[in-house]
Amino acid sequence: MPFRPGFDPRWTSEEGFILGITSDIWEDRGIHTLHDYYGPDLVVRSPASVIKGNAGIIAATQATLAEFPDRELLGEDVIWTGVTPGSFLSSHRLLCTATHTGPGMYGAPTGRRLEYRIIADCFCENNGVADEWLVRDQGAIVRQMGRDVVDWTRDLIAREGGPEACIRPMSPSTDLPGPYRGRGNDNTHGARLADILTRIMADEFSVIPATYDRACELAYWGHSHQHGTDAADRQWLGLRSAFPSATFRVDHVMGVETKGTPPRAAIRWSLHGRHDGWGHFGAPTRAEVYVMGMTQAEFGPWGLRREWTLIDETAVWKQILLATG
Repeated sequence: MPFRPGFDPRWTSEEGFILGITSDIWEDRGIHTLHDYYGPDLVVRSPASVIKGNAGIIAATQATLAEFPDRELLGEDVIWTGVTPGSFLSSHRLLCTATHTGPGMYGAPTGRRLEYRIIADCFCENNGVADEWLVRDQGAIVRQMGRDVVDWTRDLIAREGGPEACIRPMSPSTDLPGPYRGRGNDNTHGARLADILTRIMADEFSVIPATYDRACELAYWGHSHQHGTDAADRQWLGLRSAFPSATFRVDHVMGVETKGTPPRAAIRWSLHGRHDGWGHFGAPTRAEVYVMGMTQAEFGPWGLRREWTLIDETAVWKQILLATG
């Protein structure tokens, strides 16, 4: 019997399904399986773009594998919640490794060895993915290529045809509706993480030393690995101070506690407003910016012990560059 109605008996759990189809598509070169696992009208939203339809997803997958033939996607965790008896929503955190040996989006082959993270939220039913949100740490990729993030983004706009023709980053105006309308679950640990992030974004930075373990392990965008509450304060303050008047919203929240693992939570969130402050994105430009973020966390006996937060810096810079010329 399948673990849920409508799924292939090959899969025995939600985690097994997500990890298994990822391996089928990427490591096992089963690009054709996207016809089965991804519906023809699937919407995939990332900070860089909104793609609808399987054809665009298959083309992007082929291009990525041509540029990074040895790419591996190591599933670090899958946090999920049931939606209906035949469906669930997962948050999949991946550590990706690859060597830049082919030409493509990132330019001529550099031979550079890369390591970066992705977090993907997938609504799954009928043995496939029906709706998706994804954040890739593009800033980490670009820096490991030896490029400056702003210069690379400026070049990308030109390669895509210039300011009028280039692909528009994800925003409320470019988003497309999908079948999933849920907001997650009411688990205590998800609510705990949502409360921490909401208070940080309401300028209550004292919540960090009050709720984080002093020895916390932190993984942020730019493939930045840090430790301790001071590092968390610097990272979140630098982001919030760049967009001090922007509206923060928790778009999806899940918490879970399973045998053999610490309590965990996954949050998808957004900041929408003006780049009207100094911070991670330099001098204020007044550009309207939409930041799509994802955070996962683990809790221990002394508070939040591990955090992973991703945004796509290149998508933010693209919005700033397009607004300022």
